[in-house]
Amino acid sequence: MSQPFFQFKQFTVWHDKCAMKVGTDGVLLGAWTPVESSARILDIGTGTGLVALMLAQRCSASVIALEIDGTAAQQAAENITRSPWGSRIEVVCQDFRLYSNKNNSLKYDTIVSNPPYFTDSLKCPDSQRNTARHNDNEELLKGVSNLLSPNGTFTVVIPMDASDSFKDIASSQGLYPSRQLLVITKPGAPPKRTLISFTFIKQDCKEEKLLTEVSRHRYSDEYIKLTREFYLKM
Repeated sequence: MSQPFFQFKQFTVWHDKCAMKVGTDGVLLGAWTPVESSARILDIGTGTGLVALMLAQRCSASVIALEIDGTAAQQAAENITRSPWGSRIEVVCQDFRLYSNKNNSLKYDTIVSNPPYFTDSLKCPDSQRNTARHNDNEELLKGVSNLLSPNGTFTVVIPMDASDSFKDIASSQGLYPSRQLLVITKPGAPPKRTLISFTFIKQDCKEEKLLTEVSRHRYSDEYIKLTREFYLKM
């Protein structure tokens, strides 16, 4: 049985009650998302609360950690209560569509999401699933455009092969890519994951690449630099 928790330098994430465990995608999202001038942050689909905790560690913003699953929301709340930033992070158990409709007067400087419906997407290509995912992305990006402040940033982590369609849907909601990180898991391999930051401003998108491992269980220097404030052994 895998360990029921993951220990970071400043906090611990228990994930035994959550479908989405602590993983590289979430760590990258929490470490790479720009938060320098953020006062209000929204984490859509917080799961264990990992990304909300990482962003709280990196800045002084208040954070709403939104989660539709009651069990996951409860575990996220427990993880956050045990952390140094419990007073700045609020877990809300609610569907994002309902939340965005009820709270469209609220504006966030930073919105992040690690969409759960992309889990296992590389293993199971399916036209029906792709259609459903397209509809999910439309709902997600519509809600983000309602809640993002005029100068705010929305950052997402998705499979590389979904990035073009995701950008197309984003542009239909007035959101345009400003930064993109191509994640390469081993030397010579094509990127399978990507992180993209969107804003309401049309601009040239700055493309970056990140190699996570130079060999099995041996992290690259750039990955260590990005995540060293979080991982215990970095």
